Amino acid sequence: MAEVTPWSREEVEAIVADYLHMLTLEYSGQHYVKAQHRKRLKGLLQGRSDASIERKHQNISAIMLELGCHAVPGYKPLSNYQRLLFDVLTERMAVSRELDASAEAAAKQPAVKPLEPDFETLLADAPEATGVGVREQPPEYAGRRLAVKRDYLALEASNRSLGKAGEELVVSYEHDRLHRAGKRRLSERVEHVAVTRGDGLGYDVLSFDLDGRERLIEVKTTAFAKETPFFLSRNELALSRQEAEAFHLYRVFAFRRRPQLFDLPGRLECQVPDDCEQLF
Repeated sequence: MAEVTPWSREEVEAIVADYLHMLTLEYSGQHYVKAQHRKRLKGLLQGRSDASIERKHQNISAIMLELGCHAVPGYKPLSNYQRLLFDVLTERMAVSRELDASAEAAAKQPAVKPLEPDFETLLADAPEATGVGVREQPPEYAGRRLAVKRDYLALEASNRSLGKAGEELVVSYEHDRLHRAGKRRLSERVEHVAVTRGDGLGYDVLSFDLDGRERLIEVKTTAFAKETPFFLSRNELALSRQEAEAFHLYRVFAFRRRPQLFDLPGRLECQVPDDCEQLF
């Protein structure tokens, strides 16, 4: 039988506290087991099912992304959350110095390309809905965003070390992809253009399809889950429109643990075009 009793403030406070604890551990690179957290949490709730708890975790993920923060990996964003959940979450974040410090440190942490990545398992399916551009938040909550100290998604996106490491991984992947397909000469022509020609081209890596056509690859890298939103500049968006047949956006995710990427080929649309130009 479906649960119909609204979550009480005590229950919401309990699940928010547990979620932020997991996120702080994630930011800090510390191990945690979600099943253990859920088992402990159930003792604080009023007979909530595992499915109900999972949905509430997903609701929190949706709010976190709207606030410019990362979400706990594995809890895919789910909108249509109760206002009480938003209120409690922003209240807790406004006073959580530990979360703020760990999030800022994680966003700024340097990165290097893995020495021997597993290229055969690097490519993943794209998520059903990909966040492009600024996260929009419900207008009725617009004034509450001030409770969040920083936009951690934007802060990580400006991490040049992480961005360069992701680009270098893609360069190596493209060499390997073409070489394994028997296209050695094309493989040798792969170029890290963000380094050799500058970063104003609207793409980072020049590669090729198997038939020799150019592949213009823009790379976006995060240390977090594949659902993490990313940003586009106006230049990148324009290039995806002008060179739709050649343009690819490679989203590299989970970079610090087990990096993978998904490919978004062709024309991309920005959710908030007026804000794109200020991001990169």
